[in-house]
Amino acid sequence: MAAKWIETITGSFEEKKRYRRYRERVSELPGAYRTALEAVERYLMYAGIMKGDAMVDMFEDLLELFEQSVESATPVRGIVGEDPVEFAEAFLRNYSDRQWIGKERARLTDAIARAESDEEGAGS
Repeated sequence: MAAKWIETITGSFEEKKRYRRYRERVSELPGAYRTALEAVERYLMYAGIMKGDAMVDMFEDLLELFEQSVESATPVRGIVGEDPVEFAEAFLRNYSDRQWIGKERARLTDAIARAESDEEGAGS
């Protein structure tokens, strides 16, 4: 019971374990790849505000991309291209439905649809 209460306040223990495992895997990357991944991660953390579990999912996917690139000897620029911001933005778009802004976009769209419906109903 106490564990459930603590998780409510601090977040999921499993999520924290996943994040620690993720950080361990990141530390195993060769230097240049680790530096590049951490730079992209930092950008995503600020640009892609979302719940912790969604963020960890996204980071794990990013790490898998970098790990596969290490295995295939793909250089860092081969991963992120000439514009690392565009790479990060494109990567983040794959998770847009899990960002807080996605919920706000849906709320705005729904509110405008309701307003339109109210307006049409009043005009009859």
